Amino acid sequence: MPKIEQKQQVINEIKDKISRAKSIIIVDARGLSVESDTILRKKLREAGVDYKVYKNTMMNFALEGSEFAELTKYLAGPSTFAFSYDDPMLAAKIISKELKAMPAIEFKAGYLEGTLYDAEGVKTIASIPSREELLSRLLGSFKSPMSSFARVISQIAEKQGGGAAEETA
Repeated sequence: MPKIEQKQQVINEIKDKISRAKSIIIVDARGLSVESDTILRKKLREAGVDYKVYKNTMMNFALEGSEFAELTKYLAGPSTFAFSYDDPMLAAKIISKELKAMPAIEFKAGYLEGTLYDAEGVKTIASIPSREELLSRLLGSFKSPMSSFARVISQIAEKQGGGAAEETA
């Protein structure tokens, strides 16, 4: 197979991933050991995130004309790409958790829910709790005052009930 056809297949593969992705995170993984890289890849794969190294020139061609086209300005040096298909923040969160154990890995940029973020922006986004966690916190904050109110009413009722019982005796 001629080289140009091989390259076109890779570009088509990337375009397919881009068309399905809700977010793309670009990472510089230079200096990451094979063992660490394998661990990271496994965690991302289990979460349904594609994590792959592509040549920057191939990514340039594939990103051209897509909603993620702004990422092209971050395609310098070795780049690894994480494509999230379900939860846009999933790849950033998983990689962020691994940063402590794998200091060699660095965020370069990310495109999540229609917004381009630089490395610091991706770190900040990754630190935001998940939607489910935020909803549970919200429900907990609703429940807390109601529980306190119910306890106060219960204590008042007990005092009045106990006092009423002593008066009748």
